[in-house]
Amino acid sequence: MSADQYEGQVCNISSERKLTEPCSIIIFGASGDLTARKLIPALYHLSKEGLMPPDFRVVGFARREKTDESWRKELRAALDQFSRTKPVDEKVWASFSKNLFYCVGDLTDVAAYKKLEQTLTGFNSEPLRNNLLFYLATQPSQFAEVIEQIHQAGLLKKNGSAWQRLVVEKPFGHDLASARALNAELTRYVHEQQVCRIDHYLGKETVQNILMFRFSNSIFERLWNRESVDHVQITVSEKIGVGDRGGYYEEAGALRDMVQNHMLQVLALCAMEPPVSLEAESVRDEKVKLLKSIRPLSHEEVAKQIVRGQYFAGTVNGEARPGYRQEPKVKSDSNVETYAALKLFIDNWRWSGVPFYLRTGKNLPMSASEVRIQFRPTPNVLFAAQCGKSLDTNALALRLQPNEGIYLRFNGKVPGMSLGVRPVRMNFSYDSEFGAYTPEAYERLLLEAIAGDATLFIRRDEVETAWQIVDSIRAGWEGKPLTNREFYSAGTWGPIAADDLLAQLGHVWHEPQMIK
Repeated sequence: MSADQYEGQVCNISSERKLTEPCSIIIFGASGDLTARKLIPALYHLSKEGLMPPDFRVVGFARREKTDESWRKELRAALDQFSRTKPVDEKVWASFSKNLFYCVGDLTDVAAYKKLEQTLTGFNSEPLRNNLLFYLATQPSQFAEVIEQIHQAGLLKKNGSAWQRLVVEKPFGHDLASARALNAELTRYVHEQQVCRIDHYLGKETVQNILMFRFSNSIFERLWNRESVDHVQITVSEKIGVGDRGGYYEEAGALRDMVQNHMLQVLALCAMEPPVSLEAESVRDEKVKLLKSIRPLSHEEVAKQIVRGQYFAGTVNGEARPGYRQEPKVKSDSNVETYAALKLFIDNWRWSGVPFYLRTGKNLPMSASEVRIQFRPTPNVLFAAQCGKSLDTNALALRLQPNEGIYLRFNGKVPGMSLGVRPVRMNFSYDSEFGAYTPEAYERLLLEAIAGDATLFIRRDEVETAWQIVDSIRAGWEGKPLTNREFYSAGTWGPIAADDLLAQLGHVWHEPQMIK
């Protein structure tokens, strides 16, 4: 049954069109991959949907010699490749591209920032000159210098009638100490409310739907606690290997690359308490409370509750893959994890005693993100007594990507004269139900940054709390080489040690399911 066959109307909690003021968006590191692949396509699509401010400018800042016109031509070619809708609408592009400008300059050159200031001064209205969104698509090590320079140029202020905001990409530091230092540098020149720390996972439609699903459906919200839930599994699997990112991965590993940000954010949304309102700070307050409720891990508990893994050569969908230690820029004796599995406990009233299992890895059989709520088994009478382990326990899965949707798993009778039972699924697919476009994460996040809505951005205390969790795990791993049970073949679901982790409480991993 399609959506238009149901009675009732759509309830617009917030206006579809964000209230946005004329502004200028300055992208530092504008000649990089992120700008061409994500940022400009996102801004183009916002313009196409009529969601950009009535007047805006986009200024690219980078050291490569380019003119406004040559930069526009490069971006037009990139849009052919990276736009989510094809072909590119030439009329929209013609209007949009007139607002693109390029400023040549080195990030360390004071004169370059003066040139940027002159470019902005040349715009034809005061909001375009003073309402400024600075997007730092640079190395994190350059954040502090760029922010200081734009402040010294008089473009970035803590107070004033106009607004200025900073958008910074992850990673937000590489441990707690560096995250605190970076946050201190950021807030020397701006208020915390002016900082938008981006985690693109929070821009995904289905990640945002977690709160909607939980808090607008009474039949599920009353089950969302320790009395009904046996355990929770969060899987973020990647079919690709490390590839040409070996140098970065040697410094990061799966724990820093995926767990500290994406996975802990999804965990917070799945397990947090209802916020008092939908205002940004109310939502972010509850996420921080949840992260602070995660039971601290001693070195001994890390050994029992956390598993790391590293892939060796194997095949993924028939394609031969090298081992991690054979990847470019990777040490031949590297102990860096390409896989991590965690068993975490949340010490609050709602989740006391319920294990949360998180796993992520490279070179796994499929790329998928899924949250699975595994409910408690029925009492060992009637069907449970007769069927034993073959009677499946109920489960609810939220598929974040791909084929976004939700499915409910329950037991049903097999047709026929005998009394047979089999688990079945009730599926909900976003694509088949709504049939509407799903915006890219960067579209939503850029629009929120322009509008000044901080709900989807990560607050300082969120970042630091997440790093405390990750640092305790890394400390427990310090100086310990990988064991044989922690290696896994490319194309499998991870090391044997990860299965052992769940077996401690009689649980098993469930592979993400396709939703059709």
